[in-house]
Amino acid sequence: MLLTIAAFLVTLGLLITVHEYGHYRVAVACGVKVLRFSVGWGRPLLRWQPKGSPTEFVLAAFPLGGYVRMLDEREAPVLPQERHLAFNTRPLWARAAIVAAGPGANLLLAVLLYSTVNWIGVEEPRAVLASPVAGSVAHAAGLRGGELVERAALGADELEPVRSFTDLRWLLARGALEGVGARLEVSASRGAGHREMLLDLSGIDNGEVDSRLLHRIGVAGPWTRPVLGEILPEGAAQRAGLRQGDLVLGVGATDVVDGEQLRELIRQSVRGSEPLVQSWRIERAGQRLTIEVLAEARAQPGAVPGHIGVIGAYVGATPELVTVEYGLFEGAWAGLIRTWDISALTLRMLGRMLIGEASLKNLSGPLTIADFAGRSVSRGLTPYIGFLALLSVSLGVLNLLPLPVLDGGHLMYYLWEAVTGKGVSQAWMEWLQRAGAALLLLVMSVALFNDVTRLFG
Repeated sequence: MLLTIAAFLVTLGLLITVHEYGHYRVAVACGVKVLRFSVGWGRPLLRWQPKGSPTEFVLAAFPLGGYVRMLDEREAPVLPQERHLAFNTRPLWARAAIVAAGPGANLLLAVLLYSTVNWIGVEEPRAVLASPVAGSVAHAAGLRGGELVERAALGADELEPVRSFTDLRWLLARGALEGVGARLEVSASRGAGHREMLLDLSGIDNGEVDSRLLHRIGVAGPWTRPVLGEILPEGAAQRAGLRQGDLVLGVGATDVVDGEQLRELIRQSVRGSEPLVQSWRIERAGQRLTIEVLAEARAQPGAVPGHIGVIGAYVGATPELVTVEYGLFEGAWAGLIRTWDISALTLRMLGRMLIGEASLKNLSGPLTIADFAGRSVSRGLTPYIGFLALLSVSLGVLNLLPLPVLDGGHLMYYLWEAVTGKGVSQAWMEWLQRAGAALLLLVMSVALFNDVTRLFG
């Protein structure tokens, strides 16, 4: 719990500081006097002012935000000799640049963080496919498990090398959300028998982006040996006499070839809310045994109706890992492309939610951010950096939305001024600010409700 809270505060503080520093740095460069740079809102906990600087730097009590206060005639009287330093007297291009610099700083940070992950290198599962879910798109395309995906592309794009299962998962998720088919060049796991396959993703239910999206595609995880790991005490596996290290050869009349297939067979071992007895064929210390296993029926997580079977054991060995690492320029370019792709996908999903094509359950708030921050920190440095990058992209893109209380709303004011030759009136601006604040509060409430449902439902 303490790790989650600490990771959340560090994450939020870093992203807010970078965002506000973008505003601050460009304001100074454009000749605007900055009165205060604050990370957080409310009562100042720490404040300092460097010698010779007009700016007071503040760390405030409430960390969900920050601001840069500039000299501005609309907020307070300005001395005649300092009028040229006021924000409202600067040219239109300078004011627009100052406002856009905050989101721009977050997007640049994301590029740098993704590039850093690419340069450091990370251990990821090899792109060897597990057995596809029966009746899924992957199963209909002819995939049977054990295939190595060497290259892939969406639509008519040129096939690109697939470095890991993470690369493949990202490509398939994008294809499902965009309704574009994925072309895979696969081979047997030992590199023989190359062939190209098409996964038709146009019919995938993509209204809600959740952990079941890849399951609906049929490519739920990388290939693993169907062995049992840790056996939990008092679980169905222990009661049946299963042991850690058992290799599962078959369940009933079905031969088991990988861990994902075995997990799916376990999930299906219920009828309604009643568990079913399964006959398992296993290999233990060179001997073949048959064991009757009665799983436990458990309600599916989240709002998904129905029950699934569980046995109280870790199922499947650790997948084969590869080190994904890029050179200097290749890693920076890949970081830029990833930032662009996620930004475009974020905007597309927001647009679909706005017109009702995607569920509002896709919105996440501070509880989910805190949860993921804690989990990513516990997994190591590179997962946490990747999480920071993803959140930085989200913050940059969301702040560019044309909502009056956000940076994008102010940019819309400046666009109006550029087209008409006059600024938005003070009365209109106050009305729009109130409407924007109400809409933002509504969105935050939905996101918080989704958090509570996702974490505690």
